[in-house]
Amino acid sequence: MRKIINDPVFGFINIPQGLLYDIVKHPLMQRLTRIKQLGMASVVYPGAQHTRFQHSLGAFHLMTGALSSMQEKGVFIFDSEAEAVKAAILMHDIGHGPFSHVLEHTLVKDVDHEDISLMMMDQINKDMGGRLNLAISIFKNKYPKQFFHQLISSQLDMDRLDYLRRDCFFTGVTEANIGSDRIIKMLNVRDDNLVVDYKGLYSIENFLTSRRLMYWSVYLHKTTVACEKTLVCALKRAKMLARRGQTPFAPPALDYFLRNDIDATHFQAGSEALNYYEELDDNDIWSAMKVWKHSDDKVLAMLATDLLNRNIFRVEESDQPASEEHIEEVREILMKATGVSREDTEYLMTTADVSKDLYDKEEDSIKILYKNEEIKDILDVSQLLNIALLSKKNYKYFFCFHRI
Repeated sequence: MRKIINDPVFGFINIPQGLLYDIVKHPLMQRLTRIKQLGMASVVYPGAQHTRFQHSLGAFHLMTGALSSMQEKGVFIFDSEAEAVKAAILMHDIGHGPFSHVLEHTLVKDVDHEDISLMMMDQINKDMGGRLNLAISIFKNKYPKQFFHQLISSQLDMDRLDYLRRDCFFTGVTEANIGSDRIIKMLNVRDDNLVVDYKGLYSIENFLTSRRLMYWSVYLHKTTVACEKTLVCALKRAKMLARRGQTPFAPPALDYFLRNDIDATHFQAGSEALNYYEELDDNDIWSAMKVWKHSDDKVLAMLATDLLNRNIFRVEESDQPASEEHIEEVREILMKATGVSREDTEYLMTTADVSKDLYDKEEDSIKILYKNEEIKDILDVSQLLNIALLSKKNYKYFFCFHRI
């Protein structure tokens, strides 16, 4: 027996009864239905309302296709291994917090969503009587067959193949569409490593350029960054008020992170931090903002109102950091226009530097397999693209401040 889910990107997705369906039904997976995949990007692309849960299902669907394709080419995979790697890709994003990456270093410090994902996997594993041992081993890259982990986390994993295809669909950035089906058909294994048949070269080139386009057009769009910074400033202001004993209203889970400075040691010390984290989703943030809009604290009320009414920070983008003179000039304008103190302007303005390299040969390269069994890095094969340029870090500097 199978459960069928109708996905707008890939059509029908089949979830087998048993372990995989039990994972999909688990409350920690269902939590992902309340966390948007693209955080604040909907301020630029209103259609970007899809969730981490949808993305996880899509990555699972692609993993199913990838395993079948490799088995057809003679790659031997035990049924237990196939089930485990599918389970791992289903849960790969389970540790994301509200608005995905936006709040990773605001509500919690020194712990990223991958670490929290492992904690949640361990919890689900206990609930399921140890049936996820192999999946967790693959996720940690401690299983002897390395290509399984590469299907989950690498330059060409099922995570990236889904989020590029899915985010392209929901944002309407059609120029970035990738041929995920063809890429999957071209996957192969040599010496326990993932490779791509030479016939898939052009699809990989398109994949890399599409990824570059999506990062600078969607994920790191200056308006998206400005909105994220507005949200971060609001939460920082709320945490500051909490330290003063003036904690603004918040749902219990959010209240816990406002009152306490939570880092990795808190997650390691016991279950309290993780339990509260598991209760957090996008709805907690929006519920708080609707109340903070009427806060007695002028700065918090301004920031919450800005977010709710899409009056987000103004952003100046440059290839150089904003000068101290310009920052001070804007600070004076803010003080005069809003009537807040110099100290409080720290919550109405912020700087950010963004860097991204879209191909790292040293970290995990993409290997092209020729008919004669020769294997080359795509960096040495592509004649159409300057892949070296894609591997270079690009820097952008943003100066964001309250819009007058």
